[in-house]
Amino acid sequence: MPIDHANLSRLDLNLLVAFDALIAERHVTRAAQRVGLGQSAMSHNLRRLRDLFGDELLTRSGSEMIPTPRAAQLADRVRALLAQLQSSVLSATIFDPRLSDRHFAIGMSPSLEISIGPTLLASINREAPNVSLSLHSEAPEVMLRALDEGQLDLAIGAFTEGEVHHKRRLLREAEGYLCLFDAERVGLRAPLSPEDFCRLPQVTVLSTDSVSQLLDQSLQALGISRRVIYRTPHVMALPFLLRETGAIAILCYRTAMICARTFGLATSPIPFPLPPQHVAAVWHTSNDQEPGHKWLRQKLLTTAVVLKSQEEDGGTAPHRSAQPVGRTPPPVVPLRVESLKGSH
Repeated sequence: MPIDHANLSRLDLNLLVAFDALIAERHVTRAAQRVGLGQSAMSHNLRRLRDLFGDELLTRSGSEMIPTPRAAQLADRVRALLAQLQSSVLSATIFDPRLSDRHFAIGMSPSLEISIGPTLLASINREAPNVSLSLHSEAPEVMLRALDEGQLDLAIGAFTEGEVHHKRRLLREAEGYLCLFDAERVGLRAPLSPEDFCRLPQVTVLSTDSVSQLLDQSLQALGISRRVIYRTPHVMALPFLLRETGAIAILCYRTAMICARTFGLATSPIPFPLPPQHVAAVWHTSNDQEPGHKWLRQKLLTTAVVLKSQEEDGGTAPHRSAQPVGRTPPPVVPLRVESLKGSH
């Protein structure tokens, strides 16, 4: 609906606040106290409201005032409008996670969602039970554009491109990759040799996320071709596929470890030198100091620390026979904020 600025300029938002208080209290003096006005000022607001809506709105009945049918019709709409204004406009300066019902849209790959999502959601839910999240998996350039257009609050991945108005915070140093497979069906134990890697069929995830793109580019640069027999957009289909075939799959380190532990699969280091893929959070600089956004980023950083601690304590390790050979846990992440453009 186009905005009728000329007509809306007649409406003082304070009148709607006064209307809501009058409907709630049904008494001019109590409504004035509720808003923090004098009785005469509230009476003046009631006269203006009657003129604005062309209706008495409240009629006296003894010591109270009874809403007219027109006022009753308006009451829920005005209350909903004020609640929305309070939630969306005041949240720019005030954010109380215990009371907020705010929604955050986050971009990340399904693989990262498996490794980060559960701990992040649990942490948020404990502190802010009415806050909700939605996850979106898109190509890196699409996520950056969505940040610019306000469709995403935050994007998480291995971003190598961006502009100066995209802020970036490293969540962890290079996580690396692991091969995931059913040792019994494959007939091998870790570590896989380069010949095994190239010989064995592979199942892979159809994904446009930055981590998958960089992995494919790195393998191509090394002249390594994979014999892919199955492609799926669903990362959680991989463990079920691997348990029924003699194929292998490549997953980010933590996701592979979770799948190995959960489904009784084996892991092995990739038998080729692949460049590191740093996982970072990226957001638009306009949200840099916004209280709710700062809270969300802090919860994400806390999640990264918790996951790091779990790894060091063996919390994501699979059964002993599937332990990767010679795998050293990633180092502690230096927490820094930088503009994405030119940061690599």
